[in-house]
Amino acid sequence: MNKGALILVIIILAGSYFYFTSTAGDFEPLGRLAFVKIANPDMYPGHIHSKLLAEYAREEGSPCILVVHYGGSSNYRCYMEGDVYILELAYVEKNQYTPGINWTEVWQEGIYGVPDDKWTYRSDGREFRTLDEALQYIKERAAEHGQTDPIPMVYHGTVRQGDVIVNQGCGFPLYYKIAREEYGPIAAYFYVIKGIIFPYLKNPYRNFELKNARALQYYYNHNMLNYE
Repeated sequence: MNKGALILVIIILAGSYFYFTSTAGDFEPLGRLAFVKIANPDMYPGHIHSKLLAEYAREEGSPCILVVHYGGSSNYRCYMEGDVYILELAYVEKNQYTPGINWTEVWQEGIYGVPDDKWTYRSDGREFRTLDEALQYIKERAAEHGQTDPIPMVYHGTVRQGDVIVNQGCGFPLYYKIAREEYGPIAAYFYVIKGIIFPYLKNPYRNFELKNARALQYYYNHNMLNYE
């Protein structure tokens, strides 16, 4: 067996293992939802990325789906998109936000995990001190809407300025933290890779978003994508 075939077999076996492992957890990490905002707000009934998110849930046979964010001024309310219940959860930095990627922080948290006391969390306008409290609330809301299997999870992924390919965007650190706490560090690395690839295979707007990323970022930052 040559090296290429061996690597492919290893990837298939690892993917199969992590897939079946994920069925035993409370959340099923899918990946990145979008590269940039096409409308603002985009997590709102009837908007493009909201409809896409609901479609992902239907493909998974799930009545609910979770999208995680970097916490801004929104209350991150949960809502219905057609027949799918959209769950929203944001992490809120205790320290002042700085744009761009802090690579030292990326490497430290990639190896050791995100410190438990780094963030607070918000959903439906409610604030939670710990991730356990926040996820318990999310699971309760999902159960109220008929969720019995693991909840599919994406990170929002939109980037306000700069590179949209290297920078994984809104919610990525929380996606990684949940995956790591649910399934351990090795599985979390797999879900990170899977999540990065996901929009290139699944997002029907990927070419438009990537081709027009700079323009859409400019429009967003100058309040030109806002719906009245």
